Amino acid sequence: MTFPPPKTEAPVQRFKEATDAARDALEKLIAAANEAGWATEEITAALLKAAQFLSDANKKDPDPADDPVSDASARQEQIGHGELYD
Repeated sequence: MTFPPPKTEAPVQRFKEATDAARDALEKLIAAANEAGWATEEITAALLKAAQFLSDANKKDPDPADDPVSDASARQEQIGHGELYD
């Protein structure tokens, strides 16, 4: 999926462009989910919850790529997932 770049730097217009692009992407995603057997109401509720989770995570750590890598945390994340460190 591609997402169009912003056409302006004005905040109000950027927000409208972003909203329109997001709506278009979500309509396609919901249609694909419907074809897979998900009801529109349940998939939109799931999308809202997922969007809130991502928003909250971004507020806590806006640039996780800058975080130091820890071998201990990698091992901890693998526990319970059938990986090497179970």
